[in-house]
Amino acid sequence: MANTMAEIKNKMRVEGLDLYYGKFHALTSVSMPVQENKITALIGPSGCGKSTLLRCLNRMNDLIPGTKVTGQVMLDDQDIYGQAMEVTDLRKRVGMVFQRPNPFPLSIYENVVYGLKVAGFRNRKMMDEVAERSLKGAWMWDYVKDKLDQSALELPLDQQQRLCIARLLAIEPEVILMDEPCSALDPIATMKVEELMLELAKNYTIVIVTHNMQQASRVSDYTGYMLLGKMIEFNDTRVIFTKPKEKLTEEYISGKYG
Repeated sequence: MANTMAEIKNKMRVEGLDLYYGKFHALTSVSMPVQENKITALIGPSGCGKSTLLRCLNRMNDLIPGTKVTGQVMLDDQDIYGQAMEVTDLRKRVGMVFQRPNPFPLSIYENVVYGLKVAGFRNRKMMDEVAERSLKGAWMWDYVKDKLDQSALELPLDQQQRLCIARLLAIEPEVILMDEPCSALDPIATMKVEELMLELAKNYTIVIVTHNMQQASRVSDYTGYMLLGKMIEFNDTRVIFTKPKEKLTEEYISGKYG
């Protein structure tokens, strides 16, 4: 059962966030908390700004020319847009799983330890331990432990997505961002990834973007409904889906809009 909003222990906090792509005002005065060790879902119609907001949480939008951000995004007590925040360190602490699985054209093992090697680690015993721990964390170890040298591209799509999660777990993030993580998966694979999300939330803070309202209602503790770049309503997921406070939220949840 989710805590009341007053009892939230925030891992991240968005306050008065505005984002511009050139002259286009993509996000307008968005605020929301992200509670530690909980799953927060962002829902809304296509083009509402939910993926843009998600990418603000680890500054992925910085890679898009002409992007301007005002407001604050706090990670613990530090503004991630402040001068003291190193973006490389931020993306180790706040990692992302993308819409389609994106394993590298390398072996399963090399995919998992890729981030460690980039960081300069060369101790094979240590990397072996991290690979096993990360694959276990993504519920893959029993499936792949005897074929770690196999190409990651030969895995089924749901295993590729879990491998991407294992690759992220290897660098020990604090927050995991998931942008439509199940959109390319069939219902059975989706169920497995959702079960994994619930397990991961015991140790990580998770924010997901989803078009699937049933998915949001199944896995998330908190839900934010977005429309035209604004946060229309943010609350306990059960409130959003059973007794929303805003008429626009009710119209979207009931299928009258979007």
